[in-house]
Amino acid sequence: MLKLTRRSLAAAAILMTTATAAIAQPKIYGHRGASAYRPEHTLASYELAIDQGADFVEPDLVSTKDGVLVARHENYINETTDVASRPEFAGRRTTKVIDGVSYTGWFTEDFTLAELKTLRAVERIPQLRPDNVQYNGQFEVPTLQEVIDLVRRKEAETGRRIGIIPETKHPTYFDTIGLSLEEPLVRTLSANGYDGADDLALIQSFEVGNLVELNQLTELRLVQLTTGVNGRPFDFVAAGDTRTYGALLTKEGLEYVASYADVLGPDKNVLIPRDANGNLTTPTSVIADAHAAGLEVVPYTFRPENVFLPTNLRNGTDPAAYGNDQAEFLAFLNAGVDGLFADAPDRARAAVTLFSAVPEPASWGMMIAGFGLTGAAMRRRRKGGGSVLA
Repeated sequence: MLKLTRRSLAAAAILMTTATAAIAQPKIYGHRGASAYRPEHTLASYELAIDQGADFVEPDLVSTKDGVLVARHENYINETTDVASRPEFAGRRTTKVIDGVSYTGWFTEDFTLAELKTLRAVERIPQLRPDNVQYNGQFEVPTLQEVIDLVRRKEAETGRRIGIIPETKHPTYFDTIGLSLEEPLVRTLSANGYDGADDLALIQSFEVGNLVELNQLTELRLVQLTTGVNGRPFDFVAAGDTRTYGALLTKEGLEYVASYADVLGPDKNVLIPRDANGNLTTPTSVIADAHAAGLEVVPYTFRPENVFLPTNLRNGTDPAAYGNDQAEFLAFLNAGVDGLFADAPDRARAAVTLFSAVPEPASWGMMIAGFGLTGAAMRRRRKGGGSVLA
C-alpha cells in the first residue's frame, strides 16, 4: 500500500507540474548503447552512447550459470558472440524453448561467467551495419557491475549525471531454471547507491508479474514495456491469462499499469501507426491516456537505417542507408513522448535539441514542410503546458 501511495503522489505531482509549466527536455536512452555504431551491449557501445549525449544507457540482462547478470539482448548468443566458432564449446549447442519459441544454439545460462568472458561480441545485423563488423572480436560480454562502473567513471569524467535502465529478459523462463533475475538485480543496484531517490536507475520488463514483484522489492522506478497490441506478456501466457498488450494500452489498462509502474515503454507504432504505404498517420490516444494515468511515455526503437523508417522518409533504396530519421524523431516528440530509445543517440540528441529550440506555434508549418511530414503526423505543442495531442 505504501508503494502505491508513493506512486499515486508522484503521478499527481507530474500532472500538476505539466499543467503549470513546460515539461523537461525529453530524455535520450541509448538503446543497447550506441548500437548503430558499435556491436550492441558492449562497454564500447555504452561509452559511445554517453559521449553522444545519451541521458541513460540500457543493458538488457540475462544470467550466467553461476548467477551473474550480464548484458545481452537474449540468453541465446549465436548472433551476438563468436561462440559458434569456438570448438571448445561445441558440446554446449542445444535446443531450448524460450517463451514458447524453439532455438538451437548456445545460451548464457549454460556458461559460467569465466567461460562467457572468453567469448567476444560480434555485430548482430552485419548486413545493415557493415561498418560495425570491424569491431567483431574486440569486446567482451560485460557484467551489470561493469556497466555501472563505466557509468560512474563517465560521470566523474564529464560532470554529468548518467542514468541506467536495465531490462530483465525472459524473467519467467529464468525463474523456471532457478536463476531469478529480480533479486540479484535489486541487490546490485542497491549496492551501487541506486535507491530511487534521484531517478537515475529504472527497471524495465515486457512481463507484468515481475514488475509487480519489483514494486514490492524496490523504490526504483519501473517501466512496463509492450509490443504491438495483439502480443501477450509471457507470464500471462504461462498463467493462462488471455489479456494482450492492447488491453494494457486502454485507459483502464494504463491505470492498472500505473498501480505498479511509472513509465510506459511501447512499440512506437502503437503511438503513431503507419498506413498501408508505410507512412506515419495520426497519433493515437495512448500518449494522452498514459499521461492522464500518471505514466511517462518512452517508445522504442528509433533507428536511422532506411529499412526501419517510414516509407516517405527513406533515402533511396539501400535498406542500410540512413534516411530522414530527424523527421520521425520530431513527429514523436511533437506528439508528446517523454523520451526516445535510439540506436544512434547523437541523432536523437540533435532532434531533441532542435525540437526544444524551435519557437511555437508558427514555425511548425515550416518544420512539417521541411522534413517531409504530413500534418496528420504532427501535433502542435501547447504553449507553456508541454506536449499534448490535439
